[in-house]
Amino acid sequence: MIPRYARPEMTNIWEPEARFRIWFEIEAHAADACAALGIIPKEAAATIWRKGREAKFDVARIDEIEAVTKHDVIAFLTHLAEHVGPDARFVHQGMTSSDVLDTCLNIQLVRAADLLLNDLDRLLAALKSRALEHKDTITIGRSHGIHAEPTTFGVKLAFAYAEFVRARERLVAARKDVATCAISGAVGTFANIDPRVEEHVAAQMGLVPEPVSTQIIPRDRHAMFFATLGVIASSMERLATEIRHLQRTEVLEVEEYFSPGQKGSSAMPHKRNPVLTENLTGLARMVRSYALPAMENVALWHERDISHSSVERFIGPDATITLDFALNRLAGVIEKLVVYPANMKKNLDKLGGLHNSQRVLLALTQAGASREDAYALVQRNAMKTWEHGKDFLTELKADKDVVAKISAHDLESMFDLGYHTRHVDTIFKRVFG
Repeated sequence: MIPRYARPEMTNIWEPEARFRIWFEIEAHAADACAALGIIPKEAAATIWRKGREAKFDVARIDEIEAVTKHDVIAFLTHLAEHVGPDARFVHQGMTSSDVLDTCLNIQLVRAADLLLNDLDRLLAALKSRALEHKDTITIGRSHGIHAEPTTFGVKLAFAYAEFVRARERLVAARKDVATCAISGAVGTFANIDPRVEEHVAAQMGLVPEPVSTQIIPRDRHAMFFATLGVIASSMERLATEIRHLQRTEVLEVEEYFSPGQKGSSAMPHKRNPVLTENLTGLARMVRSYALPAMENVALWHERDISHSSVERFIGPDATITLDFALNRLAGVIEKLVVYPANMKKNLDKLGGLHNSQRVLLALTQAGASREDAYALVQRNAMKTWEHGKDFLTELKADKDVVAKISAHDLESMFDLGYHTRHVDTIFKRVFG
């Protein structure tokens, strides 16, 4: 991943040094279990731990060995032996490369998921705070981008909050799905390694044993993990797109914070653009793009092949690093979002009260008109307002067919703005408890 869209804590999970350290811990825990079972000397297991723990794994040296062996795990084991000495012969007893690679990948994904869960917690806190702040800030709701009926800006943010609560729940489930360990040897039969070794490594590394691993951990788990990241990215883009639309000059109901010294355009000094949310839209596309190759990794040959391996070297780091950066950027946008309630009210009033059309329609049906006749009555007055800038209430009160069924006083009462937002408390109770 390019540094521009990367944060150090997530990037560190995927650094070669971190990967080799995890490989060592897997091998050392396996050696402990083998020693406890009497398969290797306990002194050897202790030596492996002591010398390996003190070792600084040299990435360049491992790459140099791999250039000859053409095998990354063998290159690492050779380098580990340079640190451990003769007792290194007891490392990797009965194991196969996938035991190390797959268990390591799952550890990295679990650690990445933990950071992403923290990111979601920050975003959720920001959304809740701003939703409560604007619980009663009335704004126009839109369908197809066209004025529909009033809502509140707090409800818009509550909607996003509820969506990201679901996102968090899905990520918790996806984390659990990939938190498995495979130390089962060639083709996964435990022919040369005791299943208790796998159980010990799993417990020590915070995982659970894979029920049936063949020679690899099944990739449906990873497909679900990356698909979950893709769905989170889509939710992120939905909120970013909402902000972008609301920041348009003709709307200007909200605006990204514009910091002192910030410039919006190299040509036009007046510009204040929604650059952060536009960036988030692009990053969301990238995260989603990693879901498809993860799904294509599910179908492998027999007990294993390595067609998935090269894919995961890309998508593991890139998807998690990108989403980590993006979620933090989105949280920052929400925390500092500038809201313009006066513009919301001005925009709501632009269509002369047309947002009350449904209420009048329902009142006419309750007064005895058929739905078809009621619709026609309301629409003919609404179109005068729409096309000629008339006041909707005035037009209704002047329509003898309307006032024959609804008094002018009752019509006026229907234009109470609070009617549309009277159940906001119920919505907030459902979302925030």
